Amino acid sequence: MPRTSTAASPTASSPAATSPTAPDARTAAPRPLACTAALACALLAATTALATTTEATATTTMAAATAAAEATRPTKKRLTRKKSIKRKLTRGQIAASAALAQLGVSFSWGGGSPKGPTLGIGRGAATRGFDCSGLTLYAWSRAGVRLGHYTGAQFRQGRRISRTARRAGDLLFFGGGRADPTHVALYLGGDLMVHAPKTGDVVRTTSFAKSSYYRAVYRGAVRPG
Repeated sequence: MPRTSTAASPTASSPAATSPTAPDARTAAPRPLACTAALACALLAATTALATTTEATATTTMAAATAAAEATRPTKKRLTRKKSIKRKLTRGQIAASAALAQLGVSFSWGGGSPKGPTLGIGRGAATRGFDCSGLTLYAWSRAGVRLGHYTGAQFRQGRRISRTARRAGDLLFFGGGRADPTHVALYLGGDLMVHAPKTGDVVRTTSFAKSSYYRAVYRGAVRPG
């Protein structure tokens, strides 16, 4: 019979089994899972922070764009106010404003057209400007009303207005006795008028109520249109 070996077989108490370098499966397994979880948490935190920053930036940009749009968009209130102002401006006020814009322009006999000052005729041939009826026809053309270039014709192009009912832009007539008036001006209000007086003068405003000459030869007021 073969001889039975007395050498001790390896057991759990052998040096290899008790070596401190051998990993324990029960403690080594959780380590990869823990690292993965930590990495996932870190990625989640970074993603959340990025999303929060992006959302804040987008919100700020949208707010700025909205504010800019609101600042440039005409509000209903402003549009209503502009329309209200436009409605309140009468044709007479438009005519008066157009005449006042010509202050200082030279008097020119026969001068003036719906487009503005022109060379006159006769003694006004060398001067660009307005005569009295040229100024009034120009001013009222700005308000959409066409007048003849003659004081007598303008005296009949509209309705007569009493002293108490006069408004800005009404035509004031002077001189001529019982014939056609010889001078015309635009009423401004109070005792003022704007007109082109005579050769050598310029378009100016005059307090006609305080003038003994104009008071004496006043013929009445007419509202064109």
